[in-house]
Amino acid sequence: MTLPPDDSALRRLAEQVGRHALDQRLMLVTAESCTGGWIAKTLTDIAGSSGWFDCGMVAYSYEAKQALLGVRPQTLEAHGAVSRETVIEMVSGALVHSGAHLAVAVTGIAGPGGGTADKPVGTVWIAWKRRGGYPQAQVFRFDGDREAVRRRTTAAALEGLRRQLLGDDPTAASA
Repeated sequence: MTLPPDDSALRRLAEQVGRHALDQRLMLVTAESCTGGWIAKTLTDIAGSSGWFDCGMVAYSYEAKQALLGVRPQTLEAHGAVSRETVIEMVSGALVHSGAHLAVAVTGIAGPGGGTADKPVGTVWIAWKRRGGYPQAQVFRFDGDREAVRRRTTAAALEGLRRQLLGDDPTAASA
C-alpha cells in the first residue's frame, strides 16, 4: 500500500489546476459528499483562486443531493448515493446550479463503517464534466483509514480536473 498524498502534493495539484483554469478563463465548481469540502478547500487554499473557482457544494444526505444538485429521488432509491448514476447527476447538477464551466463530483464510503460486500469501504465514484459536454465517471477502490480515503479521493479528483484542463481523459488517471 502506498502512502496517501501529503498536503504539499495536493497543493501542487491544486496550483496546476488553478493555473490551467486561469489560462483558459474557466471557472470550476465542486460537488462533494465523502470529502466534505476538502477538494474546495484545497483549491481555495491557492491565492488568486477567486479568479477560477466559482463555488463548492457539500451534499451528504439524500435530501441535500436532491435540493442542491438536482439528484433524482429515483436514482438514489435504485442505485444508492455511491453509484455511477448518482455521481453523474451530481456533476451535472453542479453545473446547472453554478456559473462554472467545469465540475467535479465525488461520492463514496470513507469509513470506517458503511461498507457492504458490493460497495466496501474505500469505494468512491468521481465524475468530471464540462458545461455542454458529456460526463466522465470512474470508480476507485482506495485503501486506508477514513482520512487516507478522503485524501486519495481529493487527489484523484484534482488529477482528473488537471487532465480535463489539458484535454486528456480524466478516467485514464490512476488510483
